[in-house]
Amino acid sequence: MIDLSHSTKEHDESRQGEALQLEASAENSNGRKLYIESYGCQMNFSDSEIVASILMDKGFETTKDFNEADVVFINTCSIRENAETRVRNRLKEFEFAKSKNPGMIVGVLGCMAERLKSKFLEEEKLVDVVVGPDAYRDLPNLIEQVDDGAKAVNVLLSREETYADINPVRLNTNGITAFISIMRGCDNMCSFCVVPFTRGRERSRDVDSIIKEAQDLFNAGYREVTLLGQNVDSYKFTAPVAEGESPAEPVNFAQLLAKVADVSPLLRVRFSTSHPKDITDEVLHTMARYENICNYIHLPVQSGNSRVLELMNRTYDRAWYIDRVDAIRRILPECGISTDVITGFCTETEEEHQETLSMMDYVKYDYAYMFAYSERPGTLAAKRYEDDIPEEIKKRRLTEVVAKQRLHSHYRIQNFVGKVHKILIEGYSKRSDQDFAGRNDQNAMVVFPVDNRYKIGDYVNVIGESCTSATLLGRIVE
Repeated sequence: MIDLSHSTKEHDESRQGEALQLEASAENSNGRKLYIESYGCQMNFSDSEIVASILMDKGFETTKDFNEADVVFINTCSIRENAETRVRNRLKEFEFAKSKNPGMIVGVLGCMAERLKSKFLEEEKLVDVVVGPDAYRDLPNLIEQVDDGAKAVNVLLSREETYADINPVRLNTNGITAFISIMRGCDNMCSFCVVPFTRGRERSRDVDSIIKEAQDLFNAGYREVTLLGQNVDSYKFTAPVAEGESPAEPVNFAQLLAKVADVSPLLRVRFSTSHPKDITDEVLHTMARYENICNYIHLPVQSGNSRVLELMNRTYDRAWYIDRVDAIRRILPECGISTDVITGFCTETEEEHQETLSMMDYVKYDYAYMFAYSERPGTLAAKRYEDDIPEEIKKRRLTEVVAKQRLHSHYRIQNFVGKVHKILIEGYSKRSDQDFAGRNDQNAMVVFPVDNRYKIGDYVNVIGESCTSATLLGRIVE
């Protein structure tokens, strides 16, 4: 995977694992330390915060050093083969620490755990616990089983679990931006994707719990939330009613988006990910009505050719996708658009690859996540189609896609030069504590000199003065 984004963490399978740390209160501590390392999409990072919350309630403290941990979890991604390879290599690195601390418990969480199930216990002698994304509430019991000398596994999928009642522990955070999971699972059976098999069927979290979480975050000083789901546009929640009462009207994503934006005009709202078949004009008009809903949409295209899209089971064609892009440009003229692209899908011809390149020229994406197709066991594509495009052709096509996206990313960010942008100061630049960093409405990273009148968490107006290929450089203006 090649990522020409520099902003949020969703879809970023190349991102290194991230350890989480927070101390439990002294009176609640059981003296045991927990280490969690997360890979893959932002849903995994969000899930790790749920796991930390569950285990901290049982007295665990978290640590950034796995060598001193009593329980080590690696939260995994199965969407690309290289993501699974990294996890297996990382597990081998834990082996030495476990040899020095035989009581250490090592567990695999998340999508890879769900996909490979007991294979981890049978083949990976290092692993003691295997837990799927819907079974995190069972972790305290599973750890007890291992303490008693057994291996433990729970990969049961649920049609109801949303963890709505669990308040995630915000770990390794800047205290300004946070993620809120609004739904789990996926009903889209894209032929290349393992998510429906590893995260189960789609279910939406109840509206009140989402609004409460957003309000609690704002009260705690957070100033931006990102609503997360495999396909946020298909969010739909119907409140249960007592017997004899009239059925409640379902709340769709556009309505939820407005409710979250209404928490405070000072709370910025972003969301990910949208599906081209579901994103509606109602969502776009809602974004246009609220100044605090950011003008940025991640809209995966995957391919620019209708025949390939049909093989991918994306349930839209080239014309539909272009219509949705045109609607975004019409209703939200300043909106940033990013995408996912897969090169070398089964039977893709050179002419069909050229249609992907022409789609990129039509949209001129701000950012893109780009992959050469890798067959995932158990997917519909693996069962139905031969992975018949040679690797050298896949990689050559990927190189062409990457080169084109570099041009478009630079074109988009150059358009921000000379304009004033409202920026939420998220922290300091990675390169210097003499510069602040934050993102503009379109999700572009902006770096500008520190002004002591302002602090992290403040909104400032920044004029873009120059840019690199991925970052806007500017200064604060009144």
